[in-house]
Amino acid sequence: MKLQVLIRGSELACLSACAMGFAPQFTEQPQRSSNKNSITSSCGTSRIPSTTTAIHSSPSFIETASIVISESAPRDIASMEQWATQYGIQRADSFRLAQDTTGRDVYATTNQDLPAETPVLYVPASLILSSNKAMAELKGPQMFEAENSLVSNGAETEMRHWYLMLKVLKEVQDGRSSPWFHWLNSLPRHYSNAVAMTDFCLSCLPPLMKKLTSEEKENQHRLSLQSIQSVPFLEEHIRNDPDLCRWAYQVVYTRAVETDDGDLRIVPMADYFNHGSQDWPEIASSYDDAGNYYAYSQIDVPAGSPLRFQYSDPRNPSHLMARYGFLDEECPATYCKLLPPAINQDMIDLGYSHDRMLFYRNGEVADEVWDIFLYQHLSATDLDDQQSLMRAHRTGDYDTKLALHNKHYGATSAALLEHVDGFIEEIDRVIRKAETIGVSDPNSIYVKYEHPRLPLIHRHNLFVKETFQSVRDKYSSSGGEEDGGVNWREATRVTVEECDEMECAIAECALDLFGNWLCEGGLGNHPDGSERPKTQRVVASQ
Repeated sequence: MKLQVLIRGSELACLSACAMGFAPQFTEQPQRSSNKNSITSSCGTSRIPSTTTAIHSSPSFIETASIVISESAPRDIASMEQWATQYGIQRADSFRLAQDTTGRDVYATTNQDLPAETPVLYVPASLILSSNKAMAELKGPQMFEAENSLVSNGAETEMRHWYLMLKVLKEVQDGRSSPWFHWLNSLPRHYSNAVAMTDFCLSCLPPLMKKLTSEEKENQHRLSLQSIQSVPFLEEHIRNDPDLCRWAYQVVYTRAVETDDGDLRIVPMADYFNHGSQDWPEIASSYDDAGNYYAYSQIDVPAGSPLRFQYSDPRNPSHLMARYGFLDEECPATYCKLLPPAINQDMIDLGYSHDRMLFYRNGEVADEVWDIFLYQHLSATDLDDQQSLMRAHRTGDYDTKLALHNKHYGATSAALLEHVDGFIEEIDRVIRKAETIGVSDPNSIYVKYEHPRLPLIHRHNLFVKETFQSVRDKYSSSGGEEDGGVNWREATRVTVEECDEMECAIAECALDLFGNWLCEGGLGNHPDGSERPKTQRVVASQ
């Protein structure tokens, strides 16, 4: 038979999988069993690659009555791999699971070169946990009270995740009779994402990251308390275990992937693919009409490489850390952290969103950022030009838009630098706060046992600061040294040209002992003392 895979950017291509035995072995729901072989298999005689990894080996399933979710509990990867092989999951001969130096992150790799379009993994539909299947199995009149509780908590949009959480909790409750017992027992216990952070960790986050973290923690709270209490098929000890409910939330929100039709699916073994921020990460995937899962290499992958796909937008490392608990140091950009007091439709039309308002690691600033700074400046100084900006944007009049940017560049660049400096000042504050308790000391007992996520937060803060510093370095002069520009951020005296629509004037400014700029001359204010709208440009410094 053929393995159908969707080739990115091209038509459907058929790749032969016969040599690897990538063929569905069963299509019905796995059967529950009271013995240790948790899934009744209908595997035939197709060749399934033997499983050998550098980190785990075991002659048989480990006998465990229940799943222990303590952060110090070991992950039973060996039994999961045997379970996977015996009951229908098929892997390329080169597929291996490896671990990082902490032993906490286990991830997929290849120990051989993989040409592009090589089949890597097959998972039968019957092993895939999904929100659609969970709702079909668990939803009914007996769930009305629990669902109403979820809705009253403002979490109606999370209904799919919630039912997938309930499915995970039900399988944990079933213990060894669950078909997914060995997979569940292989999952992480230690998480470093927002839900796992302490209050002190939150106090060491910059504003946007703190906002994302608080939202994640609140979402977990809404899905795990009263609504769980009303679920009739969960036993009391499951419903009343906040740590277990939190763990189920972590499993679902870090491992479920949304499909084109809106289903949320957790694919055992495929959930060991890590995140890749490249435009073309190593792995792409597809489903056939029966719901079976296929993964294949979409680029040439050298031996020893991780096998990854994109979890979400790689240009937002703060979201990746809040949701998944890792820092993607390969990401090319980060959200500029601009949080206006109000966002209107004009700003949305101009591109205000976390995935477009970007600062790049090379110091470049996305056009959308400049548009929003210009719009905000014109809101306070020139409503006619603001209307011209919106007309030009909506009609695609690039020349008019560029002319408006050039006209007001002095003001918008100053606002940009003020924002950057303010953020760097704020992030320096939280960096210093973390350093006061020894976050940089690998032997700090307090950090290790009380705030183990703090070193990751510290790395995130340093990473984001580096990006902002690149922007500052690029735009803190009026041209750069090679153009004869002046870097007024390093100066103690500057000459500033101030202009409005009628005239320009020169102001001489000096930095006092307290870090404040004192200026003489310039356009000054209106006779009534109100601020006079004007642009400012540094023309000399010393």
